[in-house]
Amino acid sequence: MNEFELIRTCFASQPVSRPDVRVGIGDDAAVFRVPGGMETAITSDVLVAGVHFFADADPVSIGHKSLAVNLSDLAAMGAEPAWFLLDLTMPSVDVPWVQRFAEGAFGVARRFNVQLIGGDMSRGPLAIGITAIGLVPEGGAILRSDARPGDQIYVTGDLGDAALSLMQHRGELKLSVAESAAITDRLARPMPRVDESLALRGIASSAIDLSDGLLADLGHVLEASAVGARLELARVPLSSVYRARLAEIGWEGAIANGDDYELCFTVPPERIPDLERMAAERRFVITRIGEITEDRELDVRDPAGKPYRPRALGHDHFAPA
Repeated sequence: MNEFELIRTCFASQPVSRPDVRVGIGDDAAVFRVPGGMETAITSDVLVAGVHFFADADPVSIGHKSLAVNLSDLAAMGAEPAWFLLDLTMPSVDVPWVQRFAEGAFGVARRFNVQLIGGDMSRGPLAIGITAIGLVPEGGAILRSDARPGDQIYVTGDLGDAALSLMQHRGELKLSVAESAAITDRLARPMPRVDESLALRGIASSAIDLSDGLLADLGHVLEASAVGARLELARVPLSSVYRARLAEIGWEGAIANGDDYELCFTVPPERIPDLERMAAERRFVITRIGEITEDRELDVRDPAGKPYRPRALGHDHFAPA
């Protein structure tokens, strides 16, 4: 089976067909319409076997995560996902693997109405590259650079469960069957916080998605906005599984290990009533974890209110193995 037959077999019959796509898969380039008054937000990620996912992982989970992490980047900007491109290299043609990979990716695409409009396939080491494109009202993107002193810092969901799942896979932590079942999808099949991000337009002053760890990603916001922050560990939201292991593994899994794909965002004091009302109406889980300060330092406090020195600051893609 050649490249084009593989594409027709595994990707041509996708579940999403948007009316704004005039030319999709099958030509030299895609053609789509951008609605008036909207801007496009574009992001891309490369996921490499053995680095970003286990080579023997379920291909449905690999397909899910490959698209989800890109939609998480769009969510951090307050952008509504619309289209994506897929580049896939693999050592040999494996039709059942590609079909299951497509099943995972299209499950996420269906959930967020995102259409595959093109890409490329080639022989090579197993790696996935995705470019995702979204829509945001003109001038309405949520940026890292707009946090201001006095803004309150929030996160969605719980932090650290992806780190627990990774530690279990590496044999560094033993979890019960029930504990493992409760957290495994946080690493294998994260769900981007697209719905929350769209609701944060006009409320959040800045945002970022938590891919490399809370400390590292919040640090990007602080650097871009030329501000500091006071972070209260007692407020960091943890699942019941993580909290039961907190004394054993410490805080680093929740604040430095990454792969959570939650949103960290800041809100000016005057917009907090709007945030609380919106979150209550939509049943979004959000937690205030700190405050933006003027001093350009990240001040982390332990549950007793004392300074906390983290053992790690976040994931580094080019750190020595």
